[in-house]
Amino acid sequence: MEAAGQYQLTVIPSVCDESGRLSIAHCFGLFMDAAAQHAAELSVGIDEMTRRGLFWLTVRTKVHFLRRPQMLERVTIRTRPIQPEKVRSIREYRLICGEELLAEGKTEWTVVEMPAGKIHPMQDVFPQAIEMAASPAYAEPFCRIDPHFSEAERFGTYTVRSNDIDVGGHMNNVAYLHALFGMLSTAERKTLPQGTVEIAFRAPCFEGETLACFRREADTGAEFAMIKPGGTVGVLVKVGR
Repeated sequence: MEAAGQYQLTVIPSVCDESGRLSIAHCFGLFMDAAAQHAAELSVGIDEMTRRGLFWLTVRTKVHFLRRPQMLERVTIRTRPIQPEKVRSIREYRLICGEELLAEGKTEWTVVEMPAGKIHPMQDVFPQAIEMAASPAYAEPFCRIDPHFSEAERFGTYTVRSNDIDVGGHMNNVAYLHALFGMLSTAERKTLPQGTVEIAFRAPCFEGETLACFRREADTGAEFAMIKPGGTVGVLVKVGR
């Protein structure tokens, strides 16, 4: 069985930003949705994993944008998991329009045993009949974002709301990007590079927590941190060329 999924969709107005194009956060959301749907087709979706006492945990996601599609444009998402390592698994994504590549990216995952939260080996997660590639087509490595933001500019706070919470009981992966980019004005967002966006998840955030938001300039763009009460980093985000 080939481990690849393909889904067609229309870029509807509710997923577009002020430019009339698919927003960065919603692109991450569409990739997350495609991953969930395809995982279910491969018998490793949320229902099956819950039955086994397991839970997919996102470590980090990186997406490179060549062109964000416009409102009502018809696009296709292609996704597949890559042959996993001992405790980590990569899933790759491609967003295309016809033969044009619009965006490509990948997510690094691990699996935890619930409720203890112990890391579960990847060797028995996927069905053995699945044929998986040895490496992702998007070969750009994940970058390391320095988690120390003590000298960075604090530009605001964000209180985690009920509609940020997902089925796991903590802040949804994509909700961080909606919150972070939503704190920037449209003028500020236009100054950010439009090439690559990467998010690293460091600690779960919960409803009612107020996150301190920091920004600093980097060689190729800007880096952001959302930090929990007590100083623990929740997420790190890098926006670059």
